[in-house]
Amino acid sequence: MANPRIAFIGAGSTVFMKNIIGDILHRKALAGAHIALMDIDPNRLADSELVAGKLIKPLRAPATVSTHTDQRAALDGADFVIVAFQIGGYEPATVIDFEVPRRFGLRQTIADTLGIGGIMRGLRTVPHLWAVCADMEELCPNAILLQYVNPMAINTWAIAEKYPAIRQVGLCHSVQGTAYELARDLEIPAESLRYKAAGINHMAFYLAFEQRLPDGSYKDLYPDLLAGYRAGNIPKPSDWNPRCPNKVRYEMMTRLGYFVTESSEHFAEYVPWFIKSGREDLIEKYGIPLDEYPKRCVEQVEQWTEQAERYRTAKTIEVEESQEYASSIVNAVWTGDPAVIYGNVRNNGAITSLPDACAVEVPCLVDANGIQPTHIGELPPQLTALMRTNINVQELTVRALMTEDRQHIYHAAMLDPHTAAELDLDQIWALVDQLTAAHGDMLPLWARG
Repeated sequence: MANPRIAFIGAGSTVFMKNIIGDILHRKALAGAHIALMDIDPNRLADSELVAGKLIKPLRAPATVSTHTDQRAALDGADFVIVAFQIGGYEPATVIDFEVPRRFGLRQTIADTLGIGGIMRGLRTVPHLWAVCADMEELCPNAILLQYVNPMAINTWAIAEKYPAIRQVGLCHSVQGTAYELARDLEIPAESLRYKAAGINHMAFYLAFEQRLPDGSYKDLYPDLLAGYRAGNIPKPSDWNPRCPNKVRYEMMTRLGYFVTESSEHFAEYVPWFIKSGREDLIEKYGIPLDEYPKRCVEQVEQWTEQAERYRTAKTIEVEESQEYASSIVNAVWTGDPAVIYGNVRNNGAITSLPDACAVEVPCLVDANGIQPTHIGELPPQLTALMRTNINVQELTVRALMTEDRQHIYHAAMLDPHTAAELDLDQIWALVDQLTAAHGDMLPLWARG
């Protein structure tokens, strides 16, 4: 069997590249892959090339690596395309997304998925993803696009609208990551879990969450989660980020009956109930980490700088398997050996209570036929209703991009649950104007006003 060609667009994200490519090279059938690394920053690209070489060496794998600052050269003949980039970076883009809304009294936590920050991130990101898709149609039309870019739902929806022939899946680690967190809270082995989740990215819910018992039967874990939360025993303090105590999701479980798959710091800004002007009691009660993403960006830059320096001086780099799905997908498609992953895809009736055109996150079978979403059917009505409040914003942002109609940017902002709960219409219009002006040429010309 020939070896796959895997293009990695945004390979200057060296640590993330290391995790994904390390996972791939550990697969026997993929050990001879050609990895085409592409980034616009030649210095970061050189670091990634060095790291990739040190990943290959201890594995004694026949894999090869090439580097490219030209996107088309990397994509030419690719079987798989992995995309991981942040348009505008932490500075200036993320800083703008937080500082301008703060002038209006609008506070955020992450601002990369929904809300006014998510809208702006979508407007500056989708055109670059479309450019990747346009090149793919010409240079590797049968390749599968694995995109790790936020805002995931907006991106997936927009790609499906403009480039429906591109085989794509949006990948996030929230479903499997949260399952491990809940196993930790319950002090049970994560390997004993069985679950089924569905919804939209960052707002999917575990429709079933169970533990396999020694006798082979399964136990519903929702009563244990509810009892533990009400007794104050869970959630347990986070090992990785003490600023995020994770109470929002548990509280929502008591109201909706289901546990959401994305973190409390994310979820708090997708709804109108937790971040409210003059209600610092809510911030304290639920431990909501305002301005979390800028803090995290600064910390990650410091960590990545330190790690990159270690990688430069190390003779070899050992990699532990990550929770990411990319290697499972590549292996399943290339070998035909099936795998099940959670992916973001065009709905197309998978969830019957949500619009066909929207992007949904559902379990998918992956094999030589590609990505095959599972039919879920109708969600509980309270979950459907909540998701629709987010889908409204996603749809209008995609509509703005597809029609190049600036008015739909305002419409998306006015229908965002958190923004609408805090600002009046004149403030929302003024906020959009200030944000688009501050973004300048990071946005397409039609969006700048």
